Amino acid sequence: MSQPSSAPARSTNPFQPFVRWFDSWDGMDQPRSHDGQKIEWLRCLPFIWLHAMCLGVIWVGWSWTAVAVAAALYVIRMFAVTAIYHRYFSHRTYKTTRWCQFALAVLGASAVQRGPLWWAAHHRHHHLYSDQPQDVHSPIQHGFFMSHMGWIMTPASFLTNLKAVPDLAKFPELRFLDRFDTLVPILLGTSLYGLGAFLERVAPGLGTTGGQMLIWGFFISTVVLFHCTQTINSLAHMVGEQRYDTGDTSRNSFILALITLGEGWHNNHHHYPTSTRQGFYWWEIDLSYYGLIALSWTGLIWDLKPVPDRIRASKRLDMEAVA
Repeated sequence: MSQPSSAPARSTNPFQPFVRWFDSWDGMDQPRSHDGQKIEWLRCLPFIWLHAMCLGVIWVGWSWTAVAVAAALYVIRMFAVTAIYHRYFSHRTYKTTRWCQFALAVLGASAVQRGPLWWAAHHRHHHLYSDQPQDVHSPIQHGFFMSHMGWIMTPASFLTNLKAVPDLAKFPELRFLDRFDTLVPILLGTSLYGLGAFLERVAPGLGTTGGQMLIWGFFISTVVLFHCTQTINSLAHMVGEQRYDTGDTSRNSFILALITLGEGWHNNHHHYPTSTRQGFYWWEIDLSYYGLIALSWTGLIWDLKPVPDRIRASKRLDMEAVA
C-alpha cells in the first residue's frame, strides 16, 4: 500500500464515503489528506451514531439481565483488545495456531475498534514515534481530544498501513476481517437483539427485550469500552507515575490498569513492549495476563514472553534495585 500523500482525496464516486462505512479498504490507493487535525465528519457518522444510540436507554429502560450482559461483554471485549489486538497482533508476545489466530481476530473485531491489521499498524507506529509529532494520539503533541478520539476521525488514520504489518497481512482471512471490519459488530448486535427477543418470550421474568439487550449489550457496552480503551492513549500519558526512562511521557496508573485489565501499566509496557505481562510486579494487577496464562493451560496459546530481571531493573528513574 502506498503511503498517504498530502494531496486531497479525489473520487468520481459520490457514494464512496458511504461505501467506506462497510468496506474500509475502498479507495485505499487514492490520495488522502494527511492533515492529522482534520476530521472527516461524513466518514465518522457511524461512530457518532454509535454514541447517539446510547440515548435509546430512555425508551428501552434497563434490567439486571441487560446490565449483566453489557458488563460481561465489556470484560470479554476489553480482554480481546488488550490481550489479543495489543499483546498478540501488535507485539506478538505469544504464539498460537493459524486457526486460533483467526478466532482471536474475530473476537477482537467484536470490540468495534476496527480490524486487527489496522489496530496493530497504528499501535506499532505509536511505539516508533511515541510523543513525537508523528504520534497521532499523543496528548503532549496534539491535545487531549485528538489523543483520546479525534485521531481516529481523520482521513489519514482511516487507512491500514499494510507495510507496517507484513507478518499479519500475508493471511487472507485477516485481510478480509480488516477490510470488512463492520461485519462482526453487525453480527454481534443482531445476535444480541435476537437474544433479548428470545428471552422476552421464554423468560419474561428476566424483564428484558430485544431492544433493551441491543442498547445495553451492544451500544452502551461498546461506547464505554471504547472510551476506557482510549484512556491509555490519552490519560496514560498524562496521569500516574514513571518508573522507567522511556523517552516519552508514558505512565503507570493503578486505576487505569483496573478498568483496562492491565493496560494501565503503560510506562512498564513502553519500557519493554515485547513482554506478555505489563504488570511487572505481583502487586501490579494485570488481569489480561492472568487470562492469557489460563488460556495457555489449554494449549491454544504458548510461549508467553516474560519480563527478564535485567529489564525490570534497568533504566529505573529512582535508581532503586527492586527484588
